[in-house]
Amino acid sequence: MELAFVIEDSLTGLMTGGVYALIAVGIVFVFRATKVFNFAHGTVMMIGAYFYHTITLALGGLGLGAWAVYVIALPLTLAASALFGAVIERVVMRPMLGQNPFAMIMVTIGLISVLEGAAAVIWSTNAFYPPALVGLSIDFVGGLAINRQMFASFLIAIIVFATIAALFLKSKAGVAIRATASDQSTAYAMGINVPRVFSTTWMIAAGTGALAGILLAPLNSLTPSLGAVGLSVIAVVILGGMDSVIGVLLAAFLVGWLEAMANHFLGGNFKEIVPYVVVLVIILIRPYGLLGTRDVERV
Repeated sequence: MELAFVIEDSLTGLMTGGVYALIAVGIVFVFRATKVFNFAHGTVMMIGAYFYHTITLALGGLGLGAWAVYVIALPLTLAASALFGAVIERVVMRPMLGQNPFAMIMVTIGLISVLEGAAAVIWSTNAFYPPALVGLSIDFVGGLAINRQMFASFLIAIIVFATIAALFLKSKAGVAIRATASDQSTAYAMGINVPRVFSTTWMIAAGTGALAGILLAPLNSLTPSLGAVGLSVIAVVILGGMDSVIGVLLAAFLVGWLEAMANHFLGGNFKEIVPYVVVLVIILIRPYGLLGTRDVERV
C-alpha cells in the first residue's frame, strides 16, 4: 500500500511539473529575446486567470451552457492575456530599452506589487474557483487515484509546451527570436523588427501563463497570491538553464517530483524547502543549469 501511495504522489508531482513547464516557457521566451528575467510572470499568469474567471461569470449570467467555456471563454481569455502582455511590453518595458538589464529586472519586480494590488482592488482578496476544464473528479486507474483535472492539466500543458517549443525551433518567428537573442544589432541589420519580436515574446508568455492559471485556479483557488507559484517556477528556470527550453522541461519534472516526495516523506512543511536545497546543490555544480549555455549571465 505504501508503494501505491508513493507512485500516486510521484505521478502527481510529475503532472504538477508539466504545468510548471508551461509557466516556465514564458519566462524563457522573454529572457531569450530580451535578456530580461521577468519576475512578474507569475502575477501576469494570475491576471490571466482572473480574466478567465470574469468571462466565465459573464457567460454564466447570459445562461450559456458549459460549451461556452471552451468555445468562448478560453479563446477570449488567451486573446485578452496576450493583449495584456503586449501592453506591458509597450508601456512599461520598451521605454527601458538600452537601460542596464538590472534596472529592467527591478521594473518586473515592481510589477508584482502593482498587479497584485490591482487584482485585490478589482476582484477583491476572496478566493474564487473558476470552472475546471474537465472537472475535479477522481478516477482510479489500476488502483491508483488520479485527479482528472490535474491529469488533463498535465496533458494540455505538455501539448502546448511542445507546440511552442517546435515553433521556437522551426518557425520564422522562432528564428527571429533566436537571432534577436544572439545579437540585437545584427538582427536589426538583417531586417528583423526587434521591437515586434519583443512584443511577440511577451504576448506568448502572457498567453501561456494565462493557460497555466486557468489550469491551476480550480485546484489551488484564485486569489491575488496565485502568482506566488511563479516563485517555484523561478527555481525551475534557473535549474534547467535560462536559455534552454528542453532543460526547463526536465527541471520542471524534477522540481514537481521533489515537491511531491518531500510532502510524502517529510510533510508539507518541507515541500517548499527540499526542492530548493536540491536546486542549490545542482547549481553549485553546474552554475549554468542542466542544459544552459555557460555564458548565461545570472541574475
